[in-house]
Amino acid sequence: MVLKKLKSYGELVMFSHTLFSLPFALIAMIWAADGLPSASTIFWILIALIGARNGANALNRIVDKDIDKKNPRTANRHLPKGTVNDYEVFVIVFICFSIFIFAAYKLNPLCLALSPLALFLFIIYSYTKRFTWICHIILGITCGGAPVGAWLAVTGKFAIAPIVLGAIVTLWVAGFDIIYATQDIEFDRSAGLFSIPSKFGLNGALYISSAFHFIMIFLLVSLYFIMNSGYIYLIGIFISAILLALEHYIVSPTNERRMKIASYHINQIVSVLIFVFTVLDVFIL
Repeated sequence: MVLKKLKSYGELVMFSHTLFSLPFALIAMIWAADGLPSASTIFWILIALIGARNGANALNRIVDKDIDKKNPRTANRHLPKGTVNDYEVFVIVFICFSIFIFAAYKLNPLCLALSPLALFLFIIYSYTKRFTWICHIILGITCGGAPVGAWLAVTGKFAIAPIVLGAIVTLWVAGFDIIYATQDIEFDRSAGLFSIPSKFGLNGALYISSAFHFIMIFLLVSLYFIMNSGYIYLIGIFISAILLALEHYIVSPTNERRMKIASYHINQIVSVLIFVFTVLDVFIL
């Protein structure tokens, strides 16, 4: 029974999707330390990222419960079905956000001082689809804080590299979130919800998503010069660009399987791929 509940909680917050921003945060951490920081710093960075990401996702599930119930595509999620109740999810949110704040405290004063801003973004994102079609970009900004926070955790100060890396994550996440949202164009319009697909239509949304990912690759290449990286890093970026092109090629809003591959699976590979090639570049060259 306990294991079944834990499995439900993991599915609720989509724990496996931690693979999206975590690799970029680890890249920022390694670049900031010019190698590996202390074990303590690594530990608290990971704790902060897991707490923040899962707390934000759990909150999003509560905020969107009524919307999910009306949307045939999401009606089978845990809260609409009653598999998990609101009280349990609120407890998860409280615990995760408390863990995030404590981890920020353990890292350094700047991380702790900025933690309320991060919490504000985690909270406000869940409501943005109710009043603005730039909700995808706000989601991207929220995720883009991960590499910036990891850099600050190591150095305690801002720099150009983590800002660029944050912009990369922002564009990347917004781009694939737009693709995912193309499945709900008609529902969003009928429900009075805002999104780039409902605002600009299918073709317009896919063009915007493609533009975001093109700029993302450009910024990744710019980091090659900013961080004085080597050819292994560039190989990783080249392969990632091919995967993103494949992602846009296979998009089909009427095919749920292909949408999941394009929106989630390929992007999980992209983030891990960039991380692996960056690590190899730092520690081999």
